[in-house]
Amino acid sequence: MDIGSCWKNNGKSCDGNVTTDVTRYSEMILNPETPSWCKPDSPKLCPPYHIFPNGSRIHRNDTIRFPYEAYHMYCAPGNGEHIEEPNVHCDPYSNPQPQEILQILPHPVWGDYGYPTRKGDGWIGDPTTWELDVGNLSQSLYFYQDPGTTPARRKWTSINLGTEIYKDPNQVAEWTVTDFDILVPK
Repeated sequence: MDIGSCWKNNGKSCDGNVTTDVTRYSEMILNPETPSWCKPDSPKLCPPYHIFPNGSRIHRNDTIRFPYEAYHMYCAPGNGEHIEEPNVHCDPYSNPQPQEILQILPHPVWGDYGYPTRKGDGWIGDPTTWELDVGNLSQSLYFYQDPGTTPARRKWTSINLGTEIYKDPNQVAEWTVTDFDILVPK
C-alpha cells in the first residue's frame, strides 16, 4: 500500500511550484523476498530516525535499538538544505518535482498500527484481513523538514493498493482485494 502527499520542506502546503513542492510517499512492501537495504554499516538508505508510537525516537546510528529490518529504503528530497549525511537523494527524473520516499517492510514495530509484523504476512497463500491505522502510522514516520519550521500538517491525498513491477521484463502479478473501507474517525 502506498500513501502519498505533498508539502514543502518548510512545512507549508504545496502550491504548484515544482522547485519547492515535495511529493512524499510511504509504501509498505509485502513481498517476503524484498530485502532491507537499510543497514547498520551503511545507513544512507535508512531514515535518520525511527519514531515509536509514544513519540520516542531512535537515531539510525544506534545499532542496538534501531529497527533496520523494518525499512527497505529511504531517499531524501533533492532540495533539502539540511539533510543528514550520509544520504541518497530520490530519483529526480520520475517526478516533475523533488520527492521523498520511505519504503517499509513487515516488522513487529508496525504492529501497533495494524500493519504486517512478519515477512510473508498477506503474501501468496496467506489471505489476510488488516485494519490499518494509516493516519497514526503516517504521523510516526520520519519525513524531512527544514529545522526550526512549523511541522507540516500531513494530509495524505492518495492511497494506492496493488503491485509495482519494474526492471524485469515479462513479469506478471496478480493482486486481489476483496474489501476496502476507509474509516475516518470523528
